[in-house]
Amino acid sequence: MNSENLSKRLHTVATYIPEGSVLADIGSDHAYLPCYAVHKGIATSAIAGEVVDGPYNSALNQVKEEGLEKTISVRKGDGLDVLSPGEATCITIAGMGGTLISSILEHGKDKLVGTKRLILQPNIQAINIRKWLIANNWELIDETILEEDGKIYEILVAEKGNSSAPYTKEIDKELLLGPFLMKKCSDVFRKKWTAESKHWKNIIQQLQTSGKTESSVEKEKQLRTYNTYVEEALS
Repeated sequence: MNSENLSKRLHTVATYIPEGSVLADIGSDHAYLPCYAVHKGIATSAIAGEVVDGPYNSALNQVKEEGLEKTISVRKGDGLDVLSPGEATCITIAGMGGTLISSILEHGKDKLVGTKRLILQPNIQAINIRKWLIANNWELIDETILEEDGKIYEILVAEKGNSSAPYTKEIDKELLLGPFLMKKCSDVFRKKWTAESKHWKNIIQQLQTSGKTESSVEKEKQLRTYNTYVEEALS
């Protein structure tokens, strides 16, 4: 993979970047996504943020190699600390857990002033991002799910607005599975949740044989509820 030939995952993320954006890619690794967005004329300029020395230096080298030093600023810092308030109109955070992405957004909320779009690609726990978006008045406007190299990824797109807009009275189910993804019910969606359901059933069996505690009873109840949601969505 390079900036001219993005992975399927990052290419899909790029399709959601509005034309004319000032892009901030947090956890940018080699800065392939911002380099691609600038080269394609999608972003007018970009910021590549990294907290770890290795990826930070890789991003610096990539931007220099592509002659984009005047257009892409590579910055070292934790999460949204690399930004000034209102500096980026579009922020991408990809390839992390949903809990970590939510934490990055929460700790950097003051930097989101003037940001028009968030494009978030959690590897796991997308439910935590959906909950954060609702709590902070970000409207989920689209979702997609894809498989690449045997792994399944969800991409969530949000803008400031009516945070309850895509949800119905079945909000608990939609927070877990994704309101847009449920409606599309693609083959990849079915594959993901069939596997998750099987995994949960195995855990339930283990909980039943390991002796009941308050936490194990609560865990079993939650997993049974989740399994019901999945069965309803796939039926």
